[in-house]
Amino acid sequence: MANRAYLRVWTRDVSEETMIAEFARFLASVPLSESHAGFDQLTVQAVDATETPIVEWDFHEQNYGPAEVAALAAQQLYADVAYIVDAKWDLWAFDMETLKWQHGPQPLVILCQGKDYDDGAAASEGQFSADLGFEHFFTGHAGLLAPGAASDPFAGSDHPIEKTFRSWMTSGENLKQYHQKTRENIQKLFAWVEAMEHALPVQRSELWSEGEENFEARLDAILGQR
Repeated sequence: MANRAYLRVWTRDVSEETMIAEFARFLASVPLSESHAGFDQLTVQAVDATETPIVEWDFHEQNYGPAEVAALAAQQLYADVAYIVDAKWDLWAFDMETLKWQHGPQPLVILCQGKDYDDGAAASEGQFSADLGFEHFFTGHAGLLAPGAASDPFAGSDHPIEKTFRSWMTSGENLKQYHQKTRENIQKLFAWVEAMEHALPVQRSELWSEGEENFEARLDAILGQR
């Protein structure tokens, strides 16, 4: 299974009284897909992820923005709830089977959790977080970009798709394009983080992934590579 990447955000002096307003401001910073300009769904979850959701709203037929989503969330304002918002944002994605690029909507899952939700997970995981999608949207495959910063998951692999991918990447022009598209994804992510930090009283933010020891350093290395 492919590794995933995440954004975590902690804000100063967050409370039950300020959570909804900050949630709306966090949502307003999200770079939504041009073809999916609104949010797709809001789920309100109590206690922890094992519990049945309190309520779910599907927005696919409406164009709900940050204010509308936050207003619905405010109807279920408790310290032990989490608000889960499904959305989409536009990223470059490389298809290893067709060896083609596509720029378009990718799933984005946003979480706002009260201080008592999941035994106080917000303290260690952030009051706000986002599942950004697959890690390779930002790091590329096979350690090809800034290779000294990562292990090669395809090392020794004889899988036909992976062998074709490696052969395709021996072209300098193909590798240059691969680097350029991946850099554009990173730049979009960094621009979002900057916008979010201007919108909220951020104490700390963190980019991390399941496959990188230091995800943010890896992104910096790819951006700095020429």
